[in-house]
Amino acid sequence: MRSFLEGLYQGKILPCERKRSQNPERDKIIKIIEDENKYFMAKMSLDDCKRFQEMEGLYSSISMIEQSDSFAYAFKLAVMLMYEIYGDIREEN
Repeated sequence: MRSFLEGLYQGKILPCERKRSQNPERDKIIKIIEDENKYFMAKMSLDDCKRFQEMEGLYSSISMIEQSDSFAYAFKLAVMLMYEIYGDIREEN
């Protein structure tokens, strides 16, 4: 890959597909959520299970929107930082 920007443009770098770091606390929480999900699904009627699964889908959707917004905001901050640094360098010369 010739450059980061080229890879980003060509779709070789996909920020949304980054690898998750190994985090035992995260894994522990996911296990608890899975166990609670199984517990409640076993107690609910078929209609309630469907509604519960739809609600989980909504949580996933809102999480994806928030992650996308956070990425865009962080990218803008990085660009502003680089712009300011580049401006400072130009003023020194």
